[in-house]
Amino acid sequence: MSSSPQIPLPDAVDVLREQGSRYAREAYLFVVAALGYTVRSLPAHRLDDPQARHLSGQELVRGMIRFARIQFGPMAPTVFREWRVTSTEDVGRIVFDLVEADHLSARPEDTIEDFLHGPDLLSELAAPEPPSASSRGNH
Repeated sequence: MSSSPQIPLPDAVDVLREQGSRYAREAYLFVVAALGYTVRSLPAHRLDDPQARHLSGQELVRGMIRFARIQFGPMAPTVFREWRVTSTEDVGRIVFDLVEADHLSARPEDTIEDFLHGPDLLSELAAPEPPSASSRGNH
């Protein structure tokens, strides 16, 4: 992290967009919210350990898909298309833009490649959520 004071996230996103980012402002804010959602859903043993709490790129993608389904339902693919986020690579680019802006942290071994070869983002957003274990058999 730099020694300069951190600017608020929405302002940092505006700077990124002024520098040529193609992604909607809302996409950046959503990725940060999805990161929080995904971390909060980790098992207790991972939450208690800062090293284990770190998410892989694919863990973040899977959590973001779950969060998008909750937030947007069947409109999730449409929302993501509107934001110009159509692949897991786009998610990775947003993450690393936010790392460069000092709003997210990354380990030295974290790279954009962590977000490549993930699921087809728009198809996963459109897929119905499988029933949770707690809802099975409760008719």
